[in-house]
Amino acid sequence: MLKVLYVASEAVPFVKTGGLADVAGSLPKALAGLGVDVRVMLPKYAEIPKEYRDKMKHIYHGAINVSWREKYVGVDELKMNGVTFYFVDNEEYFGRDGFYGYGDDAERFSFFSRAVLNLLPEIDFWPDIIHSNDWHTALVSVFLKLEHMGDERYEKIRTMFTIHNLKYQGVFPKNIMGDVLGLSWDYFNNGDLEYYDAVNFMKGAIIYADCITTVSRTYAEEIQYPFFGEGLDGLLRSRSNALFGIVNGIDYDVYNPHTDKALAVNYGVNEMVKKVDNKMALQKELHLPRSPRTPLVGMVSRLVEAKGLDLVIRVLDELLEHEDMQFVIIGVGDKVYEDWFRELAWRRPDKVSVNIFFNNDLAQRIYASSDLFLMPSLFEPCGIGQLIAMKYGAVPVVRSTGGLEDTVKPYNKSTGEGNGFTFPNYNAHELMYSVKRAFGLYRDMQSWQVVVRNAMITDFGWYKSAQEYKSLYERIKK
Repeated sequence: MLKVLYVASEAVPFVKTGGLADVAGSLPKALAGLGVDVRVMLPKYAEIPKEYRDKMKHIYHGAINVSWREKYVGVDELKMNGVTFYFVDNEEYFGRDGFYGYGDDAERFSFFSRAVLNLLPEIDFWPDIIHSNDWHTALVSVFLKLEHMGDERYEKIRTMFTIHNLKYQGVFPKNIMGDVLGLSWDYFNNGDLEYYDAVNFMKGAIIYADCITTVSRTYAEEIQYPFFGEGLDGLLRSRSNALFGIVNGIDYDVYNPHTDKALAVNYGVNEMVKKVDNKMALQKELHLPRSPRTPLVGMVSRLVEAKGLDLVIRVLDELLEHEDMQFVIIGVGDKVYEDWFRELAWRRPDKVSVNIFFNNDLAQRIYASSDLFLMPSLFEPCGIGQLIAMKYGAVPVVRSTGGLEDTVKPYNKSTGEGNGFTFPNYNAHELMYSVKRAFGLYRDMQSWQVVVRNAMITDFGWYKSAQEYKSLYERIKK
């Protein structure tokens, strides 16, 4: 049986700040369904809900070195959905409010990466593959090659590293080489970890991992070019033979309008008339005029530049002025965007609801109530919003980049094919044209029902992607 240790800094249902948590919570479950002995290792954060902490079984405590210091390390175990989860315990590092953004993050997550490897004998699990994710666990591949060669138990292990977002690389001052990482300066001076006179965790993983993946085929190609490469495009081109793109899925046990308890009315692809009931309920909840035939445009997004908000700001006033429409957004982010949307809601309370916070149940109701879903991203490694939106019958309007390119196919009225609307260039007028084209189709109810149905029946479950991961594991195991 193929054995995989999946290592991440977050996973649902224990902790979530972004899409990585959805992947780390659902991909291992899908792999287990394919017969893989997959186990997951996470930090034991203080903010993991008590209902899960109470079910954990303490299985080990001891110590590991952080450079010249000895630190406590413990392991708790919890089995759920056919997957064994291990939680690496250290109150000093993880017993805090929140998860990231501390001044000692380099020490916290290098400790975690080292613990992953050092604890294998204690949990008595020797994987064929260790699959680590993003910069927080990037050093697993590095420590494996630099600290455990010569031990035949470790020499058989192969590593996969997945880039969920290349923009966040884990770059820290170079003085951590000795005092935190406990590594020879040779690995800085030879360029393995050096990045503009600093230490770059992700760069180390790209060099040392046996295989590199990212979360869509198009993004795997894009990051080999300077615009998307965030300073690592040359390195990624040099490792292109070991770089693969596998699009993310979503967990239909979680994201399913037929069973979602957050919705006013449940519905499925053959009960689309009930989707209108959700729109009417949301209009009432958010104090918008109740109008079943007014197209509702939704966004569930971090309010940051990368999500294409500059384009939205340029066109939204004009669309609201000239189109019969409503606009609903939920999310938090940069103050400049938060303030702009608040001011818009003040000016157009008859058409706009702005929710500068995040509430998962309200987000689900926005997916279920929206007719159109906007994702005009500057770049998008995979994106989960468009996948959820389509399952809930909200037709996506997206820019063709990264995972959006791979998952949203433009609707062709002549053939009846396609599940959304796309535009190629990062241009406000192209976004506006795409939205207006969608509004035009919306007024043709027969054609609109076709594109909505196409979106809802497109399969973005994990089964196919999990099969691709399993095949890749088996390939690098040889």
